[in-house]
Amino acid sequence: MVRVVVDVMPKPEILDPQGQAIVRALPGLGFDGVASVRQGKRFELEIDSADAEDVARRAAAELLANPAIEDFTVRLES
Repeated sequence: MVRVVVDVMPKPEILDPQGQAIVRALPGLGFDGVASVRQGKRFELEIDSADAEDVARRAAAELLANPAIEDFTVRLES
């Protein structure tokens, strides 16, 4: 069994209203100096396959991320 992590983030040119709301709220909570926040998604998949990274990459491209507005990275965890 292999654990694979897929991180999905909005593309840099895409507005991130959730990230903008977070960065506006942080000073009121005592977190000064934060200039920017981008919010994304993290998926942890446990895959029982010799080509686990490829399976995760295909799942990300077809289901977990919207390629029109999101980028993703795939990495194996030990």
